[in-house]
Amino acid sequence: MAATTDGTAQQTPEGTPCWADALLPDLEAGKRFYGELFGWTFTDGGEPGRPYAVALGGGAPVAGLAPKGDGRMPTTWGVYLSTPDAAALAARIRHAGGQIITAPVRVGTAGVTALAVDPGGAVFGLWQGEERPGFGRQGVPGSYCWTEVYTRAADKDAVDAFYSTVFGYRTRDLDDPAADFRVWSPPGPGEPTDDTAIGGRSVIGDAFPAEMPAHFLVYFAVEDCDTTATTAVRLGGRVTEPPFDTPYGRIAVLADDQGAVFAVLAEPKAA
Repeated sequence: MAATTDGTAQQTPEGTPCWADALLPDLEAGKRFYGELFGWTFTDGGEPGRPYAVALGGGAPVAGLAPKGDGRMPTTWGVYLSTPDAAALAARIRHAGGQIITAPVRVGTAGVTALAVDPGGAVFGLWQGEERPGFGRQGVPGSYCWTEVYTRAADKDAVDAFYSTVFGYRTRDLDDPAADFRVWSPPGPGEPTDDTAIGGRSVIGDAFPAEMPAHFLVYFAVEDCDTTATTAVRLGGRVTEPPFDTPYGRIAVLADDQGAVFAVLAEPKAA
C-alpha cells in the first residue's frame, strides 16, 4: 500500500502524511536506538530552549525526535498531515466533530503546526510546511512508508465520516472478511487504488488490550523485517507483534527502548 518515492520533498495533497516524529523521555537515548536500528544520523532542528533532532536517511530528512517536556505526556510516535493552511484546516476539524489540542503555531521559518484529535480519540498533527516541507525521502528502507489510525468499533462510523469530510479522501474497504480496514486516497480523478493510497483506518479488535486508546501507527520501510525486529530487541526494545506476512510485505510491530511503538514493513522481493 505504501507509495515508493525517493528524492526531495514536494508539495503533497492536503491530508497526505508528510512528517512523523517521536516524543521521548531521553532524546540522546532515542538517537542511539534509531541511529543503529535504521542507520539514521541527526541534525539539530530545534529552536532556542526547544531541542529537536531531525533524523537523516541518505542525507535527507526522514523523521524527528523530540524530548518530552512533561512526564505526563505519552511516549509515542505521531504523524503529521499536510495542509496549505493550518488555521483553515483546524476550523474544519472542529466543525466535523474533532478537537484541536494545540492551536496552529509557527515553528520559526520551518512552517506552522497544530495537534488535533479525531472523534475516536486518535491524535494527529497538522503541518503547513514552508522551509521544511516534510519528508525528503520515503518508501525506501530507513524511511517512513505508511500510517493507519486504529479506532474502536463503536467510533468507526463517526471516524470514517470525519476523515472523509475534513480531507475529502476517496476510500475503499479491503475485501477481507477478517479485516475491517478502509484505505484512504487523496481527492482526485478515478477510483482509488493501491498506487494512490496514503493511509487507512483499522479497528481495535478483541485481540488488543481493552485499555488501548485510539491511535495512529507509523510504519518504516526496512530491508528485512525479521532482522530489524531482532536488532530492536538487542537494542533494548521489544516486539509487540512478531513478524507476519501480508500481501503488501512482511510486517512487525515494535517498541523502542523507551516504549514508543512503531511498525516496520519489508516489501515483497521482486521475483
